[in-house]
Amino acid sequence: MSRLKALLEELGFSDVATFIASGNVIFSSEMKDRGELETLIAKHLERSLGYRVDTFVRTTDEVGEIARMKTFPEEGQEQITVHVGFLHEALTPEIARKLAAVRTPDDEFRVREREFYWLTRARVSDSKVWRSPAIKSLRLPTSSLRNMTSLRKLFAKHIG
Repeated sequence: MSRLKALLEELGFSDVATFIASGNVIFSSEMKDRGELETLIAKHLERSLGYRVDTFVRTTDEVGEIARMKTFPEEGQEQITVHVGFLHEALTPEIARKLAAVRTPDDEFRVREREFYWLTRARVSDSKVWRSPAIKSLRLPTSSLRNMTSLRKLFAKHIG
């Protein structure tokens, strides 16, 4: 994480901080265009590290809104895990509707703007939802999943 922090500082970002070994980085930048930031960071990381790194940028307000959300009524109960999937762009209405319709006895999804939320009642490693024909047929774009508990801790420590 110290290397990741240094790489973002090389780009001229300020107030750079990382959060545990998660790949999450908090920073300040004069650049305001999210797409340009994502491209700049991804290209710099690929040049520096030698492999492609998908990057997903959110403002502090956006992270705060996500951290405060309770997407599922069961959230917070024992054996329930919720993840947020960050996307570059919002899913098409058709794909969003189909993803939200995917259900197993252990898994549910919700979609909101450039994020989707996945609830699982099983251990994440035991969930078979990602191998299901229903999910595979959606051909979802690249995303990055983060555990909501970790995201809320990141928000509380660095932003909130």
